[in-house]
Amino acid sequence: MLFRKYHIVVFKDKQGSCKKFQLRGWLIATLFFLMVGMATGNVILWKKYAQHSRVEQGLNIAEKTVQEQKTQLLSLSQKISTLQKNLGRIRDFDSKLRVMINLDQGEGQAAAPKGGSTNENFSKGYLPLYRQELLARKMHEFLRQLNIEARLEEVRQQEIMHTLRSNKNILEATPSIWPTSGWVTSGFAWRTSPFTGKREFHKGIDISAPRGTPIYAPARGDIIFSGRDSSYGLSVQLKHNSSLTTRYAHMYRIAVKSGQEVTRGELIGYVGSTGRSTGPHLHYEVRLNGVPVNPKRYILN
Repeated sequence: MLFRKYHIVVFKDKQGSCKKFQLRGWLIATLFFLMVGMATGNVILWKKYAQHSRVEQGLNIAEKTVQEQKTQLLSLSQKISTLQKNLGRIRDFDSKLRVMINLDQGEGQAAAPKGGSTNENFSKGYLPLYRQELLARKMHEFLRQLNIEARLEEVRQQEIMHTLRSNKNILEATPSIWPTSGWVTSGFAWRTSPFTGKREFHKGIDISAPRGTPIYAPARGDIIFSGRDSSYGLSVQLKHNSSLTTRYAHMYRIAVKSGQEVTRGELIGYVGSTGRSTGPHLHYEVRLNGVPVNPKRYILN
C-alpha cells in the first residue's frame, strides 16, 4: 500500500482539460502525518502559551504582593524604631527622677531581655535584610523585647510614684527646671580656661543669654548667700535641702536677699557679666553634699 502509485487528476471545467499528478503511497502517508503532527504541535504550543500567560500573570501579582509586604514591613520597622526611642526617653526620665528622689538605681531594675540588646539601632540592624520571613521574625522578637521593657518600666514608674507619694516635698525642693532661657555654651566637663589657658574642670554649666534676661529659682529653697564674690561677681546661693544647693553667678542685678525663702519659678535676678566673665551669661551650679554635680541630671524640661 505504501509503495503503490496513486494518481490525482485535476479537471479544468471550462477548458475541458485536466492535469494528472502521480504520488507514491508513502509520500501521501508522510504528508498526512506531517499535517497531523503540525496540528498537534500547534495545540500543544497554544496550551503552553496559555499556561505561561497564567504563570506570568500570577508571578506579577506575587511580585506586587511581595513589594507591598516589603513596604509595610519597612514602615513597621520605622515605627518600632520610634517606639524604641520613646522608651529610651522614658528610661532617661526614670533615671532623672531616681536621682532627684535619691532612689537607688538598682532597685526595681531587671536584667535586659535575652535575645539581643534593645539599645541597638533597629533600622541599621534590620532594614537591609530583604528576606521577608527573616525580617518578620526579627520584628516579632523586637516587639516582644519592647513589650517586656515596657512592663518593667511600668513597674519602675509605680515604684517611683509610691516614693513620691511618701515624700511629697522632694520634687518641690529639687531644681528640675532651667533657671533661665538661652543656650549652653560650656558644659559640666573639662575645658581650657579662657583666663589662664590651662586645662581645668568646669563645675557647672554656662547659659549664654542677653544682659537683663530674668533668672528664676528652679525649686523651692532658702537664700543662703546674696552678694558679690571676687570670681563669681554678683551671685546667689540657694539651699534646697540639707544636702542640695545651687549657685547662680555673674548676675547683672540680684532680686532677692539672704535669708529669704523662694519658690520654684520665683525671680531671683538677671543675667549679667560681673566677676570673671567674658560676656553676659549665667553660671549655674548644683552641689550635692558640697560636691559639684551635673545640673542637667536634675532638669526635666
